[in-house]
Amino acid sequence: MSNLFPKSANRLPLQIIIYLFVLGGIATAGVTYYMTPKYTRVGYAPVQPVPFSHALHAGQLGIDCRYCHSYVEKSGFANLPTAQTCMNCHNQVKTTSPLLAVVRQSYATGQPVPWVEIHRVPDFVYFNHAVHIARGVSCVECHGRIDRMDVVEHAKPLSMSFCLECHRDPAQHLRPRSEVTNLAWQAPSPAAQLEMGQKFVHDWNVNPPQTCSGCHR
Repeated sequence: MSNLFPKSANRLPLQIIIYLFVLGGIATAGVTYYMTPKYTRVGYAPVQPVPFSHALHAGQLGIDCRYCHSYVEKSGFANLPTAQTCMNCHNQVKTTSPLLAVVRQSYATGQPVPWVEIHRVPDFVYFNHAVHIARGVSCVECHGRIDRMDVVEHAKPLSMSFCLECHRDPAQHLRPRSEVTNLAWQAPSPAAQLEMGQKFVHDWNVNPPQTCSGCHR
């Protein structure tokens, strides 16, 4: 009976304890990183190659979000504007401003402006802008009051819990489609928002997925 197990089996309990300790440490480190603002990037506001102020363009001048992000209603991605879009105005406004030198160079060479990405979700997450816009989810729900930002920052966590909060109670986050890009719009009261949102959920057949396969494809 003493020869049934090799002597190395005596070390097995210790190995299991060490393995569980290491696994627990890895899990703790992962949770600590992926569930904190360091990963969700709340407050992240990098310096851009062109000092574009959304507070001026979208706020003060009232330029619709879709003028620059022209495919947001049709595509899964919110495209960045080309230099041509910028030059539609800036071939007459601030034509020699040194702050716009990168835009003029991009327009002349065809090379894109090297914008620094701010908002992103992990590669294993599927998100479609057009679907959300079509169902009355405003830009402000995920990006905050962009129209008040001189420097765009990552305002919302865009974490799984953040998304699920909306998917579980979409009525609180829906608005008339005509007001999707009006970031200042608000329902008259919380009760009015709930009543209106519930109507939209019914009329537009809003049934956001809550299963893993809905966002992880």
